[in-house]
Amino acid sequence: MIEVIAPGPYATVQDLGRPGYGHFGVPHSGAADAPSLRLANRLVGNPESAAGVELTFGGARLRFTTGSWVALAGAPCPVELSRPRGTTPVRVPLGMYAPFWAAPGDELRVGIPPVGLRTYVAIRGGLDTPVVMGSRSTDSLSGLGPPPLGPGTVLPVGPTGALPPLTVDAAAPPGAMTDVLRVLPGPRDDWFVPGAPADLCAEPYEVSQDGNRVGIRLRGTRLKRVREGELPSEGMVAGAVQVPPNGQPIVFLADHPPTGGYPVIAVLTSASLARAAQLRPGDRIRFRM
Repeated sequence: MIEVIAPGPYATVQDLGRPGYGHFGVPHSGAADAPSLRLANRLVGNPESAAGVELTFGGARLRFTTGSWVALAGAPCPVELSRPRGTTPVRVPLGMYAPFWAAPGDELRVGIPPVGLRTYVAIRGGLDTPVVMGSRSTDSLSGLGPPPLGPGTVLPVGPTGALPPLTVDAAAPPGAMTDVLRVLPGPRDDWFVPGAPADLCAEPYEVSQDGNRVGIRLRGTRLKRVREGELPSEGMVAGAVQVPPNGQPIVFLADHPPTGGYPVIAVLTSASLARAAQLRPGDRIRFRM
């Protein structure tokens, strides 16, 4: 079991989501930066789909009641273990992108990332929270899955007996985060003036304070539409770049609604979707078609 001493600003249980239920109005959800969760799981010998903890802006403290192999990936954070030794705990500094052993009673302390937003904590065996519609993920939009983590939350860990031995000592950390988001043309370009896709890619956009796991709002060049109002609601995908009447783009992330009525001018590639999940308020990005 793992006890949450402090969750940081926002922490949830996430796996790779619950695909296949969009026609019932159920979002896919899952890790916002899926490649980082997959990597953390590989480092501790888990299936890539195992559930872990998604931290938003770090700041978490987790106590282990039994010994566990642990790895972190995603937004880089200072990491240390606080080990009980008499009246004065011993603090052991650690790195990300490498598995480490947390002994019973150890407390994992995760600091604030200097860049990026979301960090993933994988525990060998995976988190064994209840499965809802094929996933253990917390969905902030629909409320499915476990509630966001809070002080005192206890997380069960799954069995490890059938897992293969650990074979990876460390993974190379990713390079510097790019400020370019690559996109494909969207399905509703006929709702915009002919030069709107070029305008989308011409100047940087700034990430506003209005963002969460559902999506992020951007500030920058206003994209001009030739039609007013909304479309009849139609299916949406993660990475869709919607444009409301004010002309300021919205990028949908993991917990996006299954349908929407604003026209989509572009859709992020899968690699850029993971990058978008790491954007924080004040970051500046460019689109490239």
